Amino acid sequence: MITSYFPKYVAPFALFVLSVGALDTFIAAVYEHAVILPNRTETPVSEREALLLMSKNIDVLEKAVKLAATQGAHIIVTPEDGIYGWVFTRETIYPYLEDIPHPEVNWIPCTDPQRFGYAPVQVRLSCLAKDNSIYVVANIGDKKPCNASDPKCPPDGRYQYNTDVVFDSQGKLVARYHKVRFICVSAKLDYLDFMDLIGEDRQWTLGRKLLQVNDTVTSEDTDLRNSKNCTEPDLCFFVSPIGSGIYAPEAVQVYHYDMETESGQLMLSELKSRPRREPTFPAPVDWSAYAKGIKPVLSEQLDFPGMIYFDEFTFTELKRNAGSYTVCQKDLCCHLTYKMSEKRTDEVYALGAFDGLHTVEGQYYLQICTLLKCQTTDLRTCGEPVGSAFTKFEEFALSGTFGTSYVFPQLILSGSQLAPERHYEVSRDGRLQSRSGAPLPILVMALYGRVFEKDPPRLGQGPGKVQ
Repeated sequence: MITSYFPKYVAPFALFVLSVGALDTFIAAVYEHAVILPNRTETPVSEREALLLMSKNIDVLEKAVKLAATQGAHIIVTPEDGIYGWVFTRETIYPYLEDIPHPEVNWIPCTDPQRFGYAPVQVRLSCLAKDNSIYVVANIGDKKPCNASDPKCPPDGRYQYNTDVVFDSQGKLVARYHKVRFICVSAKLDYLDFMDLIGEDRQWTLGRKLLQVNDTVTSEDTDLRNSKNCTEPDLCFFVSPIGSGIYAPEAVQVYHYDMETESGQLMLSELKSRPRREPTFPAPVDWSAYAKGIKPVLSEQLDFPGMIYFDEFTFTELKRNAGSYTVCQKDLCCHLTYKMSEKRTDEVYALGAFDGLHTVEGQYYLQICTLLKCQTTDLRTCGEPVGSAFTKFEEFALSGTFGTSYVFPQLILSGSQLAPERHYEVSRDGRLQSRSGAPLPILVMALYGRVFEKDPPRLGQGPGKVQ
């Protein structure tokens, strides 16, 4: 059962990049890891206890790395929080952090473990990459001291970063990224751009953070099912404890979504090294083209407010078996056309819009259009968690007047299952629409937009800071 329609607005992640030389294709692996979580405590554990927990998770990941390598994978991407888990405070996560140096230091932790002090997790990951001749992407925590002369320095005198690291097939640390939340990575010939889809401003499309490599391929993560429509990245990896996949511009290569069991899942796919050079590389989506041409008829509607993850949406109820509805909030108008097989009396659906600044666990500006099933027939439950649906939609098309090109679609069916790609498509004019004719029991459908230009200035905190 899903815990929220947009859990933290995006599920946990993972990322990256690899040098493939003259290869036209390469094999990538992602591993969905059932993370071993720490015991909840209000006080920090010792470094020894923290390492013991992380070692247990790395033991699990080691088996996946070895299996991926034996199947010919060049790179394996592991989940965010996959080594130490989650539900920490700033203080309780501290024993799990290590000082991660800049990749320019040219360091192979596996062969020089003492060079930068206590770093057992980095050493272990480096050895996994080196011993199996595979790139390893992992999410760990970094700590950096700071002093009062730095206006952004926290009161405890240190920055704590949620950090992605990449070790190459020789075990060398080749990338370190202090992420805010989720990452988009794009290859441009002989360098890489690291981009944060949620937390960062649009410097990631202008002033880029570059890492020199030779020929590169990329990955990116979001929790959104059709993230292949991202306008910047070439390839997308999404890896989490609840759903993982590999997404290429032309198709979803492989994915797995499991909210019920605690078993891990290894997935591999052969990918093109330079997809942008392919004639099949899709043209960008104009996410507002269709919706801007719609003239809404709002006279019969009675809009009402509802909350999703602390953000107040404007909703309107779908009262008919078929038809068109529009709901607006500020500059965003969301438009839906649909046809149900049957309008059930025991289930209520609503169309919602949110155009505003999200302020929980970070501050970032969002525009979201969503169709969702309410928890009960009481409209006050619209936006509350729900796991099953019996109403089936034969046709649907969702669009919005988005002020950003960074929009990501999501379609989840009854039982918290991702909808198979054959049942829907994203049109070039910005519609998430049905295409198979098969009736679908929809839990939630969404277009999730990120408006970087409207983010507030970041004052008083370091970028990518862990809780």
